Amino acid sequence: MFEYLRDPQAIYRQSFATIEAEADLARFSDELRPVAIRIIHACGMVEMAENIAFGGDVIAAATTALLAGKPVLTDAEMVKNGIISRLLPADNAVICRLNDENIPALAAMIGTTRSAAAVETWTNDIDGAIVAIGNAPTALFHLLDAVLNGHLPKPALIIGMPVGFVGAAESKEALIEHAGKAGIPFATLRGRFGGSAVTAATVNALARIAKPAENADGTPPSSPGTKG
Repeated sequence: MFEYLRDPQAIYRQSFATIEAEADLARFSDELRPVAIRIIHACGMVEMAENIAFGGDVIAAATTALLAGKPVLTDAEMVKNGIISRLLPADNAVICRLNDENIPALAAMIGTTRSAAAVETWTNDIDGAIVAIGNAPTALFHLLDAVLNGHLPKPALIIGMPVGFVGAAESKEALIEHAGKAGIPFATLRGRFGGSAVTAATVNALARIAKPAENADGTPPSSPGTKG
């Protein structure tokens, strides 16, 4: 009944060609361009390019952490499940403790959300790791508080893309302001937009760069955006 493109490789090529043609990618470096493209692809909004913010050497930080076997720490099961494990170059663990049995009691004790309370359990994992927060602004705020106050070691990189109407935009502005001062590279999306899909897509994009020969979709290592 319907005429539509069915070839997966053709769909892939056309999708990224559309992003290249319509999104304003000029401000991104050659290294960061493919990460920005993957973020735009995940949300289907070329206008989102203007909200993407990077700080520090994101590529080097992510590559070093991943190749060293450091884990990826997430705030939500949807972020965890969106990360393509076969792209991770050292069989890196992807950790989400939101649903651990002790978390509700811990959240009640410290007076915060379960997502934020789960951050407290990262003590032995976070040093030099990648943090990927795509759901809870409270988790991002709690993480920044804990790291800046020396309660938790510094991660290698913070991907902070929580979504929502309460605290999301503010938590990401706090990330931009304070992570840079603390010397922690970051990737974020300004404003209310965010979520598990774009957060996982960012991790996957960085994993593809760290392990370029392992593109799961069969595309060459330089895709998308050979310019970057």
